[in-house]
Amino acid sequence: AAGIAGVGDPTGGPIKEVEAASIDRRFKQVDTCAGEFEATTPYYYSARDPLSSIARNEVRVDRDVESVVVVGGGPIRIGQGVEFDYCAVHAVRALREAGIDAHVVNNNPETVSTDYDTSDGLFFEPITAEEVADVVEETNADGVMVQFGGQTSVNIGEPLERELERRGLDCRILGTSVDAMDLAEDRDRFNRLMEEHGIAQPEGGSATSEAEALDLANEIGYPVLVRPSYVLGGRAMDVVSNDEDLRRYIEEAVRVSPDKPILVDDFLADAVELDVDAVADGEDVLIGGVMEHVETAGVHSGDSACMIPPRSLSEETLERVREVTLRIARELDTVGLLNVQLAVRDGEVYVLEANPRSSRTVPFVSKATGVPIAKLAAKVMAGADLADLHAHEQVPEQVSVKEVVLPFDRLPGSDPRLGPEMKSTGEVMGTARSFGKAYLKAQDAVGKPIPREGTAVVDLETLRGLSESDEDLSDVRETAERHFDVRTPDEFDDLVGAVQSGEVDFILSRDRDLLEVAVEEVITYFSTVPSARAALEAIETKDEPLDVAALSERPTEQRPWGVPEGAD
Repeated sequence: AAGIAGVGDPTGGPIKEVEAASIDRRFKQVDTCAGEFEATTPYYYSARDPLSSIARNEVRVDRDVESVVVVGGGPIRIGQGVEFDYCAVHAVRALREAGIDAHVVNNNPETVSTDYDTSDGLFFEPITAEEVADVVEETNADGVMVQFGGQTSVNIGEPLERELERRGLDCRILGTSVDAMDLAEDRDRFNRLMEEHGIAQPEGGSATSEAEALDLANEIGYPVLVRPSYVLGGRAMDVVSNDEDLRRYIEEAVRVSPDKPILVDDFLADAVELDVDAVADGEDVLIGGVMEHVETAGVHSGDSACMIPPRSLSEETLERVREVTLRIARELDTVGLLNVQLAVRDGEVYVLEANPRSSRTVPFVSKATGVPIAKLAAKVMAGADLADLHAHEQVPEQVSVKEVVLPFDRLPGSDPRLGPEMKSTGEVMGTARSFGKAYLKAQDAVGKPIPREGTAVVDLETLRGLSESDEDLSDVRETAERHFDVRTPDEFDDLVGAVQSGEVDFILSRDRDLLEVAVEEVITYFSTVPSARAALEAIETKDEPLDVAALSERPTEQRPWGVPEGAD
């Protein structure tokens, strides 16, 4: 403490003066042998010790070989999950396969990237520009990869680039440029780019006051999707239907100001949402997979089940999806990974956002298609061309469904309904010859087995959202009646008591109180019409055999996404 106090208050002072007054940072080796004998694992942490008479580093890495620092995703939280650690680990493996030493910077012990034998050097440090630059300086690294840790690592791209330049280090950020990553995140710049190339986007804008937000919402037309700018996981995102709801949202959820604007977008009711993951080397683009969401607009993409390959898109729409993805990749000069989120309504393809970094769907795409896109991305970022890697797009012949793990059983009193704000904390995958069977397997894996018979509560009025028609709701009820004794909430004297006593086997509703009881009693429920429809389709496959196959044995067809079969 005395040493730290001796530095004084550095706020506002020139960086070099602060550094001169600061105690040098030294890297220490973690003693994985507890002093029993000398540790040799390349696992390090930094410290500033003014009382030590031995001012030396304990880092044992080869500073004379080509090396790269891979920045991890930091602490796991909703919106920033272990999917990004998958990407970082695969990047490390790809680099080591290419004969390049890989050093990891991460500060989450509950990940594979922080296993001591994953990389050539593991530095347990916060994800900040200063700490990463210290590791670069200590290892004499030739490059840094910030794409694989999700938004956490991308956020340090610009300050890290400045810090590396300030220190005069011969090291650069590999892959897509920092400016291109900022362009993708900057709403105004990205919108202009899309307009220049005739790519449709939902009508929208940003507002820095309540009055601006109200004017913008009325100009676009309700319902609108509102959220703070630069958020992860859809935090504080909502769909509002009138001025009163918008005022309440601004008052309760966000504090809008000139430096904290909110985004107001047209809510694309009835749209089919898509995710595309791709890899680019600056010229060529490889599409890893096109995923179709089960949920329609209004549910956060991270909470929606999704399928690969998509099943409701025409050939023309898939061709347009490919065209848009390739155009964005090339205009951003993408080198590495790219995720594009799109929506399709009435045959029109809209771009919601593009992120030139790893996404939470990369592991799912890689397992479903057999194309290791994180590894390919790391290799092209290190200088390889896609053509030299002999990589090809592959379309799976089976259906894979990704379903989310929701934490409501661990969080009593939380709202178990899906909506614009992300709530899931994990994911599972089911694969089969049909969508219904794959969805059934995914629900079993997530701990929400779909009953084949029994009593079902179908609460149509609460399921009626912004896009469900009377016909949609009637179809759900009629399908449910083929398998269950269907009852409405009004038919129970005490519905909660009936659920608690085991008289109810299946619930389709958005009534929060009822769903909280369902969570407590471990009763399978669905809170949206699309998920209810998917669950009922899954029940139709109950008599089909439960086919199981290793990932390596699942059939795929080597052909480009969005190109009709037989086309050149």
